[in-house]
Amino acid sequence: MFHVLRKSRAGGAILSDVNNELFFITSNEHKFREVSQILKAYNVNIKWYKVKYTEIQADQIEEIAFQSAKLLATRLNFDFFLEDTGLFIETLNGFPGPFSAYVYRTIGNNGILRLLQHVENRNAYFKTCVAYYDSREKTIHTFVGVMEGRISYKIRGEQWGFDPIFIPKGYKKTYAEMGSEKNKISHRTKAIEKFALWYVKNIKKT
Repeated sequence: MFHVLRKSRAGGAILSDVNNELFFITSNEHKFREVSQILKAYNVNIKWYKVKYTEIQADQIEEIAFQSAKLLATRLNFDFFLEDTGLFIETLNGFPGPFSAYVYRTIGNNGILRLLQHVENRNAYFKTCVAYYDSREKTIHTFVGVMEGRISYKIRGEQWGFDPIFIPKGYKKTYAEMGSEKNKISHRTKAIEKFALWYVKNIKKT
């Protein structure tokens, strides 16, 4: 999916044009390393760029990612991408969903497990949306990846975020217990790979 930006770029750019370079906008070093590793398989090299911006509140992570990229496109004059990810739990009507980062910071994995105490239906899924801004065409393209699974009954593993309580469909280990194997199947991998395939075909060759 892509959208053409028609808003003015008034207000100046934080960084001027950077030829043939691609930046990943994130404040999370772990996430940057994970995404860098995924993209290496497609011979796509990225640089880390940290900038503060305000995320909108919305029911869909696709809208959050798109609006975040749209906002940053008025400030940054180079190609970049960002991503937004949510954990959606069936019995909690999709909660925490687009509020996953806040929920993790406030109640964490233990809080989620308390909410599901004595609950049999532990179905859940992770969804990631990547939003890429093409500074030449002034367009934003979005790519979505989903991994279904279930919530474990206890914390297993010591990785970041909700990884220690999410068991992907078809597996017995949590994401946190899978190590590098996670990068072969995860929701983020699916979204990044869709982006990478499109990027190599449509952008990188130019």
